[in-house]
Amino acid sequence: MAEGPRLELRRGTQRTFLHVLLNTVLVSVMNFTLWFAVTFWVFLETRSVLATGMIAGIFLVCVLLTGIWFGSLVDHHRKKTSLQGSTLVSLAFYLAALALSLLTPPATFRRADSVLLWVFVVLVMLGVVAGNIRMIATSTLVTLLIPADRRDRANGLVGTTSGVSFLVTSVISGLLVAAGGMRYALLLAVVVLGAALVHLALVRIEGDRPGPLPTGEAEPSGVEVTAAETVEPVAGAPAASGSVDLRGTVRLVRSVPGLMALILFTCFNNFLGGAFMALMDAYGLSLVSVQAWGLLWGVLSTGVIIGGLLVARVGLGTNPVRTLLLVNLVLWAVTVLFPLRSSMLVLAVGMYAYMLLMPFAEAAEQTILQRVVPYERQGRVFGFAQSVEQSASPLTAFLIGPLAQLVFIPFMTDGAGARSIGGWFGTGADRGIALVFVLTGVLGLLATLVALGSRYYRRLAAPFDERPAVGDGALEPATSPAS
Repeated sequence: MAEGPRLELRRGTQRTFLHVLLNTVLVSVMNFTLWFAVTFWVFLETRSVLATGMIAGIFLVCVLLTGIWFGSLVDHHRKKTSLQGSTLVSLAFYLAALALSLLTPPATFRRADSVLLWVFVVLVMLGVVAGNIRMIATSTLVTLLIPADRRDRANGLVGTTSGVSFLVTSVISGLLVAAGGMRYALLLAVVVLGAALVHLALVRIEGDRPGPLPTGEAEPSGVEVTAAETVEPVAGAPAASGSVDLRGTVRLVRSVPGLMALILFTCFNNFLGGAFMALMDAYGLSLVSVQAWGLLWGVLSTGVIIGGLLVARVGLGTNPVRTLLLVNLVLWAVTVLFPLRSSMLVLAVGMYAYMLLMPFAEAAEQTILQRVVPYERQGRVFGFAQSVEQSASPLTAFLIGPLAQLVFIPFMTDGAGARSIGGWFGTGADRGIALVFVLTGVLGLLATLVALGSRYYRRLAAPFDERPAVGDGALEPATSPAS
């Protein structure tokens, strides 16, 4: 008789997880739509690669400055409150941007040096950045609602929601910009975020409170927390407090063998990845129309959905640290190969492979942090990791636009590069951007090989080899969030 209530609670918890994921899809779709749309729109209005690089830089600087603070907000408040607050702040910024667009003559936005253009961009990007509170809260909810041996699969489902977001985003953002500029995109965002707030008000999250997970008792989720499942506090880690507590968070991260090295490795990866954020849209739009580019990203995003579902089905293996680095090897190899030819087919195949594997890398990092960091501090550690990992990307994003415009594009248009390798690599502006991608991929491959051979990798991977997660089944179809 005792099993009946427990099974019912577990099903109820997974239904709650499903509602949170569906709500996250709604909001993420609009946040990503506005990010894509404002990048497309600014490039089409100004025809400036520098401007698209600046947009990526603005986003990354905001992430860098807010990550730890956002994580602290998540740790010190109920997760549902964090979700609601994130949505409200985004809605406020989008309303302000919509008002500005309605009051400003369209010609003002056609100059890359227009102050009002950049005020508008900043308002939109601040609304997108506020959505990061939601992403941190969702990661900690996986720890609260899902048993330890199933969290890698749940993280795969979270990755699937990102894929769904990109799929819908990529299709509608290009169409919205083509039909009505940014106004249509902002109007749709206001309506959808309002609906998401209403839906979220009806969702009840059992056990949602600040503080540690109880040990040795049944959680409201119906999952019995045992010594093997509980995230153990690290010796010397300070207790949670009501402040941002940067020093305590750094001390906690440093106390976990190899964790700081993992965060710094991802930071370097993002330093290289800033080149793609700054230049990918300009590269794609130099080959096809904005409508075709948006539709292509819609197709490519199915790779993230399939990849996330694969993680949810098969998991990450016994050692997510090893999985993370091996996936990185393949990802960087792909980024070396796809720019070698100026072809949308080659670009599409390469980017699809990239999208298919990304959920494995993202889920691996999430699973590692959920496993080794105490629940009551996970928000701050997720926020700290987000800030550190993104700290190098603004430099890349701000520098790569001018560097591509002033160095690589002339180099491959009528410069020494065009004369020396242009015969087989191709010439022109898109080939200059492609050369940046190839060089970035080579550096990424070298960094991953070094990481695989390092003692930091062995130290972080050792606990997973010694204590594999309990259980080997996927989330049951009858009770999983995907059902």
